[in-house]
Amino acid sequence: MGNDGPPASDTLRRVPVPRHAPPADLGTLSGTASVTLAARPESVRRARDFTRDTLNGWRMTDRFDAVALVVSELVTNALRHGLGVLPPVPVAAAPGTGGAAVELELMRCARRLVCAVQDPDGRPPRVGELDGVTECGRGLHLVDCFSDGWGWRPLSGSRTGKVVWAVFRTA
Repeated sequence: MGNDGPPASDTLRRVPVPRHAPPADLGTLSGTASVTLAARPESVRRARDFTRDTLNGWRMTDRFDAVALVVSELVTNALRHGLGVLPPVPVAAAPGTGGAAVELELMRCARRLVCAVQDPDGRPPRVGELDGVTECGRGLHLVDCFSDGWGWRPLSGSRTGKVVWAVFRTA
């Protein structure tokens, strides 16, 4: 779960992301909420609003700032890299994603909150190099800094794409 901390230098190195399911203990699952987000830039705001409403309902408002930042980054990555909706798009969008959407799911378990974003592109998420100048490529670094761990897994069966998740420890 998660990635190694930053090395001694000022630049984070690229760390392989584990390919396993989010650390959600289904036996202690006490709440789930999901939303389908259209392939439009305004879906990032909708994802934050959905997260705010869900955390308010779960009485977890103290976690909103970190969770909303991570949700914004995961949804932005799904729209930019998974669907090719947001510029700049360093990699071509996945074929056949014309009317596709991304899904955001929040899961509350014993002592954990998991945020999972699904998109139709099966390629692994790519951690960009930080050089202090570039404005893109920082999303997964932020996810790593503000969550307690993250990872991804390809979808199985007849479904194509991947799920990128982040986990937060809760009281």
